[in-house]
Amino acid sequence: MTKSTSNEMSFLDHLEDLRWHLIRITLSIVIAGTVAFIFSRWIFDVIIFGPKSMDFPTYKYLCKLSTFLNVDSTFCADAFPFTIQSRTMGGQFSADIWTSIFAGFIIAFPYIIYQLWSFISPGLLENERKSSRGFIIVSSLLFFLGVLFGYYVITPLSINFLGTYSVSSEITNQFDISSYISLVRSSSIAAGLVFELPIIIYFLTKIGIVTPQILKKYRKYALVGVLIISAVITPPDVASQVIVAIPILILYQVSIYISAIVVRNQKRAEARKKKKHV
Repeated sequence: MTKSTSNEMSFLDHLEDLRWHLIRITLSIVIAGTVAFIFSRWIFDVIIFGPKSMDFPTYKYLCKLSTFLNVDSTFCADAFPFTIQSRTMGGQFSADIWTSIFAGFIIAFPYIIYQLWSFISPGLLENERKSSRGFIIVSSLLFFLGVLFGYYVITPLSINFLGTYSVSSEITNQFDISSYISLVRSSSIAAGLVFELPIIIYFLTKIGIVTPQILKKYRKYALVGVLIISAVITPPDVASQVIVAIPILILYQVSIYISAIVVRNQKRAEARKKKKHV
C-alpha cells in the first residue's frame, strides 16, 4: 500500500485493515502456541523448572561470586526448601495451556512486530520508511534480550529470595504451580517489554511527543520510576533491585541518544527542504 492509497482510505477501511492484522497476529500466536504445547514436557522440565534447580547457571555464578567475596549465601545450597504443587483438578492442564500461549507469544514476536509495522508503515513518508528498515530486527533483538535477562537474572533472584524466605520454622513452603509459573512468566515477558524502551522513544520522538531535552529534564524522575519498576518485578532486596535497575538506566540513556539522532535528522531534512524552495 502506497502513501497515497493510505490517505484515501476511510476510517472504516483502516479499522478493517487493523482487524486483519490482529487476526494474523492471533493466528501466529495460536500456531506457535500449538508447537509449544507439543513440546510442553520439555518446556516445563528444562525451561520453566530450570530456575528451581541449584544447577541453574545463575546460581552457580552467584555461588562462586559469594565464595570469592567470602559472604554467606543461599546460592550455594543443595536444593530449595520448597515444593511445587497443583491444588486444583484442572491446575496442570490450565498451566499447560497458558504456558503454551505465552510461549507462542514469545516465539511469534518478530511476526507480531512485522504485522504492526505493516499497519503503521504506509502512513510514513518514504524516507522515514527507509530509515526504519531495521525496526523489526532491532525490536525483536531487544525483546529477546529482555526475555533472557528476565529469565536468567530476575527469575532466579526472585525464586531464591521468595523460595528461601521464612517467618517461622513451623511453616513449610508449598507453592501452587500457577503462582510459580506466573513469577517465571511475568519476570521474563515484563523484562522483554521493558527492553523495548528505545523503540518506543524512537517513535514518540518521530511524532513530536518526546525530545532529548524532555528526557534529560525528567531524568531524575525516570530514575525514581526505574527503581519503582525494579521493586515491582524483583524481590524486595536492594541488591536485586540494583541489578535490574542498571540495564534499564542504560536503555534510558540509549533512548536519549536515539531521540537526539531523530531530532537531528528531522532538522537536516527540514533544512534541505528550505534550500530546495529557495
